[in-house]
Amino acid sequence: MRRVLITGASGFAGRWLARACRDAGDEVLGVSRSGAGVGRGVSVRALDLRDARAVAELVAEVAPEVVYHLAALSHVGRSWQEPGQALEVNVLGAASLLEALRHGAPEARVVWVSSCEVYGPGHELPVSESAALKPASPYAVAKAAGEMLARVYRDAHGLHVVCARPFNHAGPGQRPVFLVSSLAHQGASARIAGQRQVRIVTGNPDTRRDFTDVRDVVDAYRRLAEPSVPVGVYNVSTGRSVSAAEQVALLAELIAPIEVEHVVDPERVRAHEVMDVRGAPDLVAEATGWRPRIPLRQTIADTIDWWERELSAVV
Repeated sequence: MRRVLITGASGFAGRWLARACRDAGDEVLGVSRSGAGVGRGVSVRALDLRDARAVAELVAEVAPEVVYHLAALSHVGRSWQEPGQALEVNVLGAASLLEALRHGAPEARVVWVSSCEVYGPGHELPVSESAALKPASPYAVAKAAGEMLARVYRDAHGLHVVCARPFNHAGPGQRPVFLVSSLAHQGASARIAGQRQVRIVTGNPDTRRDFTDVRDVVDAYRRLAEPSVPVGVYNVSTGRSVSAAEQVALLAELIAPIEVEHVVDPERVRAHEVMDVRGAPDLVAEATGWRPRIPLRQTIADTIDWWERELSAVV
């Protein structure tokens, strides 16, 4: 059993990670700005990582053996609307946590969750960890800055930091502002309403992303927390990408016989869109033995089922 601290524990991946650590027998404390619970057996406290004193006090109190840093404003589109907030939350929060760890838990194993967005466009695909960083959004800039700061603390102060760069992940419990969950929400709503036809709305249908099920993603994080894994940077990805149009086609198969009309909403088409993103997963596979197990079709099916339960409970 290990003492585990998870920042961003009330978020999508954070909830799945907290439950996975609990089920493995770890003593888990989660923190988030809301302090919202994540399930039985996991304590969660409200904490704003920008409050450096509060973060330092908590780390000193808990003395974690493993830290998973997931807390962030995580939506690319929102970062264009509020760039200052994206930078403030994601970078200042990172600085507070690193300082607290330096003084209060210098021996902790730290899994620093960055993002594939730090790569930006123009790379040979699938992109490897050695590629130059070319962030193309305020969110990506903030994540790159946090990642570089973590590397500085690792090199200057000896913190045991391993950096995960997850590519897109999806699954039950995700907010519908993200594509897979949005599609599943629309499909589940059509099923509940008994519709014969449904208009499925997306942004650019040709953008391609590398999707991993969130349950596989948190498995990768837990493997990266093992002391035997060399510190460094690891993609968490499948090496394959799928377009928005192909995801709509998968949805149509899963909710048949409901007929699907795919509609592109110009308001959802982002400026400076990176058209194809996929990552090489070779390093994480070599270091940990991790490979994704759950196919995208199953992820979408499970997310539809989750939304049906959620929407039916509201009705």
